[in-house]
Amino acid sequence: MTASISRRGFRALCAGALGALALVAPGHAQQWQHYGGDAGGQKFSTLQQINTGNVGQLTVAWQYRTGELERHPPLHTAVYKVQVNPILLPAAAGGHLMICTPFGRVVALDPERGTERWVFDPQARIGGYATPEDPEGLTSPGFANCRGVSWWEDRRLPEGALCRYRIFLATHDLRLVALDAPSGRLCPDFGTAGSVAIEPTVLNAQPPAVKGEVKFSGPPAVINDVVALGTSVRDFNRANAPNGSVRAFDARTGAPRWTFDPVPRSPTDPAYAGWTPEAARNTGAGNVWGVMSADEQRDLLFLPTSGPSPDFYGGTRPGDNRYADSIVALRGSTGEVVWHFQTVHHDVWDYDNAAQPTLIELTRDGRPFPAVIQATKTGMLYIFNRETGEPFFPIEERPVPQGGVPGEVLSPTQPFPVKPPALVPQEFTAADLWGMTPWERNACRSAYGNFRYGGIFTPPSFEGTIMWPSSAGGVNWGGVAVDPQSRILVTNVIRLGHYAKVLPADEADGVRRSMQENMLGAPVRLLGTPYAVRQAALLSPANQMPCTAPPYAELVAVDLQAGTILWRSTLGVWDHSLPPPMASPFSLPLPLRWGTPTFGGPMLTAGGLVFIGATGDDRFRAFELATGRQLWEASLPTGAFAVPMSYEVGGRQFVVIASGGHAFVYQKPGDQITAFALPAQRP
Repeated sequence: MTASISRRGFRALCAGALGALALVAPGHAQQWQHYGGDAGGQKFSTLQQINTGNVGQLTVAWQYRTGELERHPPLHTAVYKVQVNPILLPAAAGGHLMICTPFGRVVALDPERGTERWVFDPQARIGGYATPEDPEGLTSPGFANCRGVSWWEDRRLPEGALCRYRIFLATHDLRLVALDAPSGRLCPDFGTAGSVAIEPTVLNAQPPAVKGEVKFSGPPAVINDVVALGTSVRDFNRANAPNGSVRAFDARTGAPRWTFDPVPRSPTDPAYAGWTPEAARNTGAGNVWGVMSADEQRDLLFLPTSGPSPDFYGGTRPGDNRYADSIVALRGSTGEVVWHFQTVHHDVWDYDNAAQPTLIELTRDGRPFPAVIQATKTGMLYIFNRETGEPFFPIEERPVPQGGVPGEVLSPTQPFPVKPPALVPQEFTAADLWGMTPWERNACRSAYGNFRYGGIFTPPSFEGTIMWPSSAGGVNWGGVAVDPQSRILVTNVIRLGHYAKVLPADEADGVRRSMQENMLGAPVRLLGTPYAVRQAALLSPANQMPCTAPPYAELVAVDLQAGTILWRSTLGVWDHSLPPPMASPFSLPLPLRWGTPTFGGPMLTAGGLVFIGATGDDRFRAFELATGRQLWEASLPTGAFAVPMSYEVGGRQFVVIASGGHAFVYQKPGDQITAFALPAQRP
């Protein structure tokens, strides 16, 4: 752990925030009614019953199992993801704690006891990708995930009316479902008998998809009376990957309201000028697979867009490729682009914007500055005025390495914020190759000594390029948490190397059969290009240990007003092992505080705490926000690669986290929702 601020300094930061409580976004709920706590994704709870003085007394209040491990075959549970962030409905809407399972089942729980109140099963099609032999994609594994549901109140309906309070669910087979929140019944006036079938639109979009190539996994974004949906699009497969549009629907009727395609297809779109006509017709993705944020008062919806297709080679899509790899502010009611900023030009590193944009009130020159923060896989934080797109700190276009493979046309510069500093290292040299022993270090040098090294944005190459940060991050989909009083940001960051090696297409066996196969270095053709790609984590061939020095994950705190890093704390211990064939190189039984791969995110509370799971060691932890010092930890059934949440019911504060392992780095399955609280007071 590096330098921290003193408790006195922390209090001064809070006191100096000029009525800091008034700077909480209007309507910021005391309870957790949205993914990430509020519509702006602050991941902050105003509750303080649990604080730095008593957090050590937390115990398990209840634990709920969804039963999905028994309900689904190993083919699917091996690749499912338990990443749900529960929400608590207001009392008028039933007061339920709402979760969804990776397979789309919606469960309403009693928030005090963790018992089921009602369950809705959409009977969603769960499978992989369609093929001529398997047109439904049912025999190949496909990722199953549901990060959350959303709710909405129809104030035109009287209290007690069916579907005045609605739950919105997006399914894997591309349906938008509306449920009556108190009862779990389908809303008969929404779409067709309670759901809108979006798959036909997706399959016939430009470029088209096949079944299973596009899925819904994030919670719908609700802004006023509009429900918007981003999509997960199959990665690094073909140049003309499916269309990655965001689609919006009327919250009452399910009627389409607008569509925004991050690849501009029309010559009338201002961003179209940066594309060739052929690329604008045939490029896909650029989709929003992370979580969107909303500023309802300003009618603004903030989109974190991903890279265009394909990953690791951009010769079929010359130019900067805007609106991909951007934060895009849309008018929520119409889908009109208000402003946008591209964080990566012409992405060939898979540096998607995965993190949810986060809204917070800052000040500049004594005046309010309504800010939106976009955290990135590169480890850079970009802060903008959410009304205008004006940067809070200057952003510079700096020269970056060139020399891609033949046919590639790289951007000569990339945008770097002057502040805050990057949260992870952005340069890698041969001297950085590491091993626990000289023998292991030599194995890493032998494997990667002839690869290309350099600073961030060094392009993929025939000899192989070490990517630092990796395509996993920096900051991934778990995003950041912010304290609106002290204006401190906290996030977990990944510090692991990665490589990408381009080779002629005829040297690859064929198209990808599974995501895991490609992540482990199997060469896969980039269909529609002359190339294939081999890419994987930077591991020693001798023992599958990282070829980079620890720590491999950190928790980092940033003073947003000053743009400075306050402290760092290593996140995770290597003391859990898994049996074959699920053994992970990142979970050897070694009692080393080196950090583990981290996915998921943190939560902050007014009690001065940071809660986070997000590690491959079966632990849930609490840190002191002022210093980064760990104060408490508890054991979970498996890794909690999700975002925590908190609420108060019956005078008692609960902290809740989902745990289910991770399909890539910690394949120890689980299906638990665990609630912690202080010991109940006896009457």
